[in-house]
Order: sequence, then C-alpha cells, then structure tokens
Amino acid sequence: MRIATMVVTKPMLLAEFERMPPIARARIAEGLASAIDTVAAAGPASHGFLRYGWYAAALAAYGGSPRTLVVEDDGVPVIALPFVGFGPGSLHLAAIPGSYWPFRSFPVAHGASEGGWNAALAALAGTVNGLRIGPVYDDDPGATPLIAAARRAGWCAMPRFVADSWLLDMTALRAEGTWPRGSTLRKNRQLERQLGERGTPEWLGLRGADWPAAFDRLAAVEAASWIASRTDGRDAKFTEGGHGAFWRAAAADPEVAAMMHAALLTIDGRPVAFSFGIDAGDLTYAIANSYDPDFAKQSPGKLLYYRNLGSALDRGIARVDWGAGDSGYKQVIGATKGPAIRDWLLLRPGAPAWAGRMLRGLWARSGQRH
Repeated sequence: MRIATMVVTKPMLLAEFERMPPIARARIAEGLASAIDTVAAAGPASHGFLRYGWYAAALAAYGGSPRTLVVEDDGVPVIALPFVGFGPGSLHLAAIPGSYWPFRSFPVAHGASEGGWNAALAALAGTVNGLRIGPVYDDDPGATPLIAAARRAGWCAMPRFVADSWLLDMTALRAEGTWPRGSTLRKNRQLERQLGERGTPEWLGLRGADWPAAFDRLAAVEAASWIASRTDGRDAKFTEGGHGAFWRAAAADPEVAAMMHAALLTIDGRPVAFSFGIDAGDLTYAIANSYDPDFAKQSPGKLLYYRNLGSALDRGIARVDWGAGDSGYKQVIGATKGPAIRDWLLLRPGAPAWAGRMLRGLWARSGQRH
C-alpha cells in the first residue's frame, strides 16, 4: 500500500522577488511625437511646460524640421527628446529646439532607467554626430543623466559657461521675518503715492484666457522701453520684431497658457510696466520685466515686481527663478546664486568625439567668463 505524501511549500514574500530591470527601447520618430506630452506630465513640475505645444511654437517661430527621440521603459514613454538640425548640414549635428527663456531642455519622466539613457544614446549615435543641449541648468533632470551616460559611453561632453542663475526662496525669507523689509514697503508706498499723481494706476493680473491677446499690452511696454531705444529690439520678448511669435504660439496650448502669469501696471489705461513668468509647481520662472522710462522716477518696475511676488505667494509659489543677468537688483530683493547655466555639445564616439577633444577649448572660450 502506497502512502501519498504532500509537500507544503512556504509562499514567497513579495520582498523575496527580484525586480528585473525594465526593458528599454528607443526609436526616432519623424516630426514631434505625441509622447512629449505624456512624458512631460510624468516628470518634474519644474519642466511641465516642455510640452508638444512648446516645441511646435519654437518651430513655427524659428523654423526647423523636427524629429523626436522617444525612449520607453517596459513600453511606457519615459524620455522624449525633440531635435532639429544645427550648424552646417554636412556635420550632421542636432540641437533641442525651444525658447532661450528659461532654458532649452526636454521632458523626462520620474525614474527613467539607466538602460533608457543608454538606449537613447545608441539611437542618437545612429542618427547624428552630435547633440547640443542648452542653455540648461547644472541640475537639469534631463541633461544631467544624459551627459553622465554619454561620458560613460565614450562620448565627448563639452560645456561652455553661459551665466549664473539667481533664485529667490520667498517662503524661507518670510519665515525668517526679513522679507520684504519694512523700509522697502514704506518706500514702495511712497512711490505708489507719487505714481498716483501721474494718473489713475491699475494693477492687473493676467493669465490663462488672457493669452495670447494680452501679449500686445506687454509688447507696448517693450516698444517704449530701453530695449527699443538702445538696441535693435531683437531680444524683446513680445514684440513682432522680437520673440513675440514664439510666445503667442506657445499660448495656443491651453495647459501652457495656464502656466503663464503676468502682472501689468497701467496709468489711465496706458500700459507702463509688466512682470511676466511661468508657474511650474511651487516655482515660477521670471521670464521678463520691463517698464516705460517716462515713469522711471516712480520706479514702476520695482513696485510691480514686489506686488507680483506677493501675488505669487498667495497662489502657492514658494520660489522664484530669476534666471541670469542683472544680479544687482535681484540680490537686493533677496535672491542668491543658483546653479550655473551652460551650453553643452555631446559628440558621439569615434571621429566626432576625437574632433571635439581637439576643439573643446575653442568651444569653452566661445561662452561667457565666470
């Protein structure tokens, strides 16, 4: 008589299973891929404006025939890198399109794998000799891991310095009870009284549905400002002769338009000062400020940006990224130096990387001095 035996196995705990690395696949899509929006929504809030509409606006304003590097981890898009031709066609170089303000980068989802970055580089190496990224911050969530992976893979990664950034942590300063200073508020009230003697001031907040029509009012201030009288006007943000076409096109994406915010000061209905930025989570990028010099004695720009900062706190903004330049007034407000801003050129292994190592000094010297 045979007696059957039963073997009882102990069930494995979840912690005992080994998590396999995701399977990463990369492809180059013609045009702008719809995955750009998917990845932007899954990445840091600070880069949430890097959407399909953002790059489409750049192409409409500045030209270029785009392609998109799309990387998937286990079938889920985690990297979306649009690029266009850069420099002489014979060199087969590419660059990320977009606005110079606040930076030129690309969306990356939280948790993109190392394999994903390796796949991205392999796809790029089979398509272009090099990729320009920038201007971009030293802590950029897309550029930083791509540059690190490129160096591991034998690419030549060449930086050139653009500028230092300036950051204002309003909540920290307010918690210390040192911002804004009482003397600053008293001076501002005095200036506002003087401004009232010039006409009836109106302090307006613009956002969402106000775009793109409201850009005309900002352009009117720029047209009267120093940038029109002392320069050729090409660096103006919102005029027809400047970068107005880009911002108007970017506002066609409702989600990007919802991130755009401006404070506008008018006197008897005449626009005399503005402060414009992009809200990204609890951070706002200060993109542009300008004022009409006819009112310079009343410091309308200063009055407006202090009011604008207070409004930003009310809507949940904790930090302001002031970008580069004009560090004097930014430090007076309370800003401190943030990550450096650099322009990067990544050249694939082989002859391009060899040439890059020979010319990296020239590339570095073409930037700004520290």
